[in-house]
Amino acid sequence: MPTLNLRTINPSVDHAIQAIVTGASTDETCNTDLAAAPWTFDSVPGYGPGSSMGDVIPTGTPRQGELPVEYREADEEALHERIRAAKQTLGDRVVVLGHFYQREEVVRHADYVGDSFQLANAALEHPNAEAIVFCGVHFMAETADLLSTPDQAVILPNLAAGCSMADMADIDQVEDCWEQLADVFGDLDAVDADGRVPVIPVTYMNSSAAIKGFVGRHGGIVCTSSNAETVLEWAFERGQRVLFFPDQHLGRNTAKAMGVSLNQMPMWNPRRPLGGSSAGELVESKVILWHGFCSVHRRFTVAQIDQARAEHPDVRVIVHPECPMEVVDAADEAGSTDYIRRAIAGATEPTTFAIGTEINLVRRLAAQYPQHEIFCLDPVVCPCSTMYRIHPGYLAWVLEELVAGRAPNRIQVAADVADPARTALERMLAAKPRG
Repeated sequence: MPTLNLRTINPSVDHAIQAIVTGASTDETCNTDLAAAPWTFDSVPGYGPGSSMGDVIPTGTPRQGELPVEYREADEEALHERIRAAKQTLGDRVVVLGHFYQREEVVRHADYVGDSFQLANAALEHPNAEAIVFCGVHFMAETADLLSTPDQAVILPNLAAGCSMADMADIDQVEDCWEQLADVFGDLDAVDADGRVPVIPVTYMNSSAAIKGFVGRHGGIVCTSSNAETVLEWAFERGQRVLFFPDQHLGRNTAKAMGVSLNQMPMWNPRRPLGGSSAGELVESKVILWHGFCSVHRRFTVAQIDQARAEHPDVRVIVHPECPMEVVDAADEAGSTDYIRRAIAGATEPTTFAIGTEINLVRRLAAQYPQHEIFCLDPVVCPCSTMYRIHPGYLAWVLEELVAGRAPNRIQVAADVADPARTALERMLAAKPRG
């Protein structure tokens, strides 16, 4: 049997960016400011350098206070040692959750790593931990607060770690949309002969607690990229059509795969009357798509897939369903971050994979499975702007604050929002994805 030529791959995106900036690598990054520490941008409005840097951040978005100088000046190994020591001191009193898209220097300290669906479940499974440190973005920490016990502190290491997609649907816009839909369909609580209401709201996990609360109040449900099809089936059993927000691409790709035609999926632009559609188009609709998107997954193109196939004729192209429809159609497969991970883990023969999702996960998979050639479809190193705001410096700080008996950056959802949001999340957790 031939010996496999296993390569040693450094999974660190930060190291890759530093090499680009110093000239040690000929690769390209979307913004050389990514080489700077994230606290450099804490006082500046915006999502920070990276994939979402061009998105407009809403007024009043949370800002992170100044990180103490001892954490800003510590080197990488010193921060790792402080994190390890604090975790050892805290023991079972704290659980650290890390999203797949987090930088490698943070993920290495996570007790659980997963996508939003998996981490929502992980938050439920540790009712005895005093604190849940969520290395992800703001809406994920809100979700953990909704699912954890009242006396648990959910902590987001950097309050500036938001989500531009989640910000593309705010509660005022959604409430206004609902009122306009009532003008078209009449009583939105009225059922037809099959027991279905005119519209069921479905929100992607990537949304604020206020949006989840809206969905819970109106008989709707939350979904993730892992269970979107199962959730849409649930919704179609209860409603004649679905209002899906904030990510148009996940909604379109999932509904199309279920047989819904494109002319039954009008777009709702919150800045236009009736979202930019006619009343007739809305009446004929099956899925009303919100005008939102993920800036990470919008970077992937059909041209990138064509290039990958030209250079690697046997390549297996897998993309995330947040990618535009034409990219999903051109790929071999589409699935959640966990689907991508499982597809690579299950490949029994050395394979070339071109992956269309966030670069931190892609590089980690390439390092974890050196028997395969795994690369990101986008040749430009451009991580999620907001996930990248979580840095070992912030993680060390919050853990040492917990050791000292303080709980900084606690995320708490108001009770009037939490109760209906929790209902929508419980419906999501019951909608187990297949496979």
